[in-house]
Amino acid sequence: MSDAITVTGLKPWTDPNAVPFLKINNVTKKFGEFTSVNNVSLEIFKGEIFCLLGGSGCGKSTLLRMLSGFEDLTSGQIIIDGQDQAGIPPYRRPTNMMFQSYALFPHMTVEKNIAYGLKRDGLPRAEIATRVTDMLSLVQMGAFAARKPHQLSGGQRQRVALARALVKKPKLLLLDEPLGALDKKLREETQFELIKIQESLGVTFVVVTHDQQEAMTLSSRIGVMTAGKIVQVGTPREIYEYPQNRFVADFIGSVNIFEGRIAEDGESHVVVACPEAGLGIYVPHSISGVIGQKVAVAVRPEKMQISKDDLGDLRNKLSGIIDEIAYMGDSSIYQIRLDSGKRVRVNQSNLFRSEESSLNYGDRVNLGWAGNAGIVVTS
Repeated sequence: MSDAITVTGLKPWTDPNAVPFLKINNVTKKFGEFTSVNNVSLEIFKGEIFCLLGGSGCGKSTLLRMLSGFEDLTSGQIIIDGQDQAGIPPYRRPTNMMFQSYALFPHMTVEKNIAYGLKRDGLPRAEIATRVTDMLSLVQMGAFAARKPHQLSGGQRQRVALARALVKKPKLLLLDEPLGALDKKLREETQFELIKIQESLGVTFVVVTHDQQEAMTLSSRIGVMTAGKIVQVGTPREIYEYPQNRFVADFIGSVNIFEGRIAEDGESHVVVACPEAGLGIYVPHSISGVIGQKVAVAVRPEKMQISKDDLGDLRNKLSGIIDEIAYMGDSSIYQIRLDSGKRVRVNQSNLFRSEESSLNYGDRVNLGWAGNAGIVVTS
């Protein structure tokens, strides 16, 4: 989380008096009998980097195209900066769109690519030159102004496409998988460049991505989509630490899911009877449920401890056999097979340099987690 809103500590989505910059009201899009976007409502505030996150076919790109005007709504309403966008064509909306393919003109130089939209709008030559120069400086591409797209790296083409989208000063910039064409290392570096550029301009970004890490790095908030619906909206921390349902828990990052039924439901805790874990899992928060209700407990792998020794006073403790070990450099991943046959994943940071770990294939180990590391999900 790194946009200007978060850095300054201001969170307008928590203020009931704050006015949303973008309002999506009960928007639906159907293609024949198929519903791509299903009654979506969403509020996004000025200066946010808001990420729509979901798998292929979940409706996120269709929703983005409706915001831009490239797709008509079947029903619902889109309001940008207080203006209903119904009937307004793409070229008259206060938006611009950056596509995954970048769509640069191959016969034009970097400078001419950036200037193209301004020339189409009939702006004075002097203003065009000033805006293009400023934008080249912002994306650090001034030294490449005379080059053509084929003479640029993937990251450089990405910055040119971003400059071309921003030079027209849109109120809302829509980005469809903007970093998808870059390799992993370059994508990670470019994420922070994108954040700096957004912070310097204050433009509201709506980013479509299927990459969880990208969404977590870029966004002030995330909307998780599946089957045409937004199933949870929250900050990256809220989405990761407090998933509201099983889909979000399973979709975001890695997670261990323990199936069971509510055995004890107190005012400040729940105990879930879990045969596959061989114990009643203690969770120190209450839920809306009844005794005997089928639920699941989600525990992130990095919140679990693993050792050949006893784990002391941890509330939830299991044991099993190490089936697999993956050394990842900064951490190691252990796949543990419980006596019930269930496989559990544990991530352990490699804090010290060592030629070999004390944990090996076939070892019987103890694993466990603090009560507040787990969260009950009910659907």
